[in-house]
Amino acid sequence: MNEQSFDHARKMMLESQIRPNKVIDELVLSAFAETPRELFVQKAMRDIAYIDEDLPLCNGRYLMEPMILARLIQSLALQISDNVMIVGVGTGYSATIISQIAASVIGIESRAPLLQKAESNLATLDVSNTILFKGRLQDGYEKEAPYNAILIDGGVSFVPDNILNQLSENGRLVSIYRPSNIASAGEASVWMRSGKKFSRTCLFNAQVPTLEEFKEKTEFRF
Repeated sequence: MNEQSFDHARKMMLESQIRPNKVIDELVLSAFAETPRELFVQKAMRDIAYIDEDLPLCNGRYLMEPMILARLIQSLALQISDNVMIVGVGTGYSATIISQIAASVIGIESRAPLLQKAESNLATLDVSNTILFKGRLQDGYEKEAPYNAILIDGGVSFVPDNILNQLSENGRLVSIYRPSNIASAGEASVWMRSGKKFSRTCLFNAQVPTLEEFKEKTEFRF
């Protein structure tokens, strides 16, 4: 596909996948319209970069389906002054989108090849308000906390307390909740902070692969 074909595919993604699925925030729509998704997938998969499916990156990691990611970002209700953390930044797609809406973005990635690709993509697109760090996804990045919003870019069977505690008062965290003891589809969810308490609200059903770092460990019984 050439650049014109990618532009057309991006417009079709907006009109056939994202807009019809309750995404109405114009800032979110504009950010998806301006971000070349084909840069964030493997070269062999660029021609299918805009299909409505999760796309494999490497070693069990995926680029989230556009519609689900758009609805999650919309659910953060981002303000232009917000400080946002993305856990599991992958190749930088969600960071590039959110960087167009919020004041600053911190991205955490544990896998060096993905981090290098994300840094290259952000440099190519001249994203200047986003900083990426290598580290354990479960740790987040406490040095820049508190965050007005946090996106865990994948499925989780739990959210560690230390990540929830990096939210500011009335802050929001979004991800796909997939308890390990339930075989059904996951639940796109928002966690909200009020004082020292956190509540989770289900937004819609969604099937997204669970991040390895956020899977419940199997207990062996003898």
